[in-house]
Amino acid sequence: MRKQTKAVRTQTKKTHYREHSTPLFLTSSFSFESAEQGKALFEETEQGNLYSRFSNPTVQEFIDKVCILEDCEDGVATATGMAAVFASMAALLKSGDHILACRALFGSAHQIITQILSKWNITYTYLDATATAAEWEAAVQPNTRMIYLETPSNPGLDLVDLEMIGKICKQHNLIFNVDNCFASPALQNPVAYGADLVLHSATKFMDGQGRVLGGIVVGKKEYIKELRFFCRQTGPSMSPFNAWVLSKSLETLELRMEKHCSNALKLATALDNHPDVKQVKYPFLESHPQHALAKKQMRGGGAIVTIELDGGFERVSGFMKALEIATLSSNLGDTRTIVTNPYTTTHAKLKEEEKLALGITEGLIRISVGLEHVDDLIEDFTNAVEVSVKSDILE
Repeated sequence: MRKQTKAVRTQTKKTHYREHSTPLFLTSSFSFESAEQGKALFEETEQGNLYSRFSNPTVQEFIDKVCILEDCEDGVATATGMAAVFASMAALLKSGDHILACRALFGSAHQIITQILSKWNITYTYLDATATAAEWEAAVQPNTRMIYLETPSNPGLDLVDLEMIGKICKQHNLIFNVDNCFASPALQNPVAYGADLVLHSATKFMDGQGRVLGGIVVGKKEYIKELRFFCRQTGPSMSPFNAWVLSKSLETLELRMEKHCSNALKLATALDNHPDVKQVKYPFLESHPQHALAKKQMRGGGAIVTIELDGGFERVSGFMKALEIATLSSNLGDTRTIVTNPYTTTHAKLKEEEKLALGITEGLIRISVGLEHVDDLIEDFTNAVEVSVKSDILE
């Protein structure tokens, strides 16, 4: 069977009630048939569930599905996407290690690398998404342990050549850790290019409807074993209810992503042709500086479009007030279209020079394109652009 079929059909073992839809195991703990079984389970000579901080059948079903979709051996689910990011680093890095990362990162990932890991004497080096193989090679130090990146990046939609980084990691025996949230496993599989770990904020496209929080890291068994130990002791466990929601949502992921991509490309094209939009960025637009790379390693352009408007934050404010369909929120990956101004929200904690280095200007707007009728979206955004221009002129 193809992996999409496997993911849809994978479910927790059917109980004696003969349910068709997967059951939900809302239990904090699990009982033992005997004292001997309890001893064996804790000694790990027998495999089974002990406590939902460690494992849970509903959570495991979600993990199994993501492993299928990402072509990975094993995985660990976490309470949030940022817990997944942190665990993927903290479980595998130690004091004195060095991490290489692409500069184009989500704000909280940047804070972890620069302000939390640094407390443990874990150093870092940032490179631009467009850095060459020679530049990445030159940045590798004797104590470098991991390369971490997200592609496409949040919010700038910068891409990193996964095949290039995979070869460098293999040559230097580095852990290749990829945040695949923006693409989702429906559009991109970093393992095909040598990634050892792939992580997601499941809150985004895996849920797809803005209901629950969740995160997951999948990858090679040897690394997941260390992550599982770390998470078992520190407790960033995924709720079984959230896992149940996410597991069911994965069954429609591919279908939803097809529509997200279609809508996003059409909206990006319409806005790219608008004279009052300064810049539009979308991986599958030919104007994207890394369009060829996007076509090489992605099966679709994703749901995220960014536009830049002249006039700074006041213009952005006027634009957002004029929108009638889109929701104003810092979240993304929803069936409903969402917009935010990263300069003042998701990346507000970055220093001014850090924002500018990532192309995060006052006029930048990140659009998470939903599943509404695309013509309605084009009309809404076009109208908001024109209204904000007129307001700017009147002022």
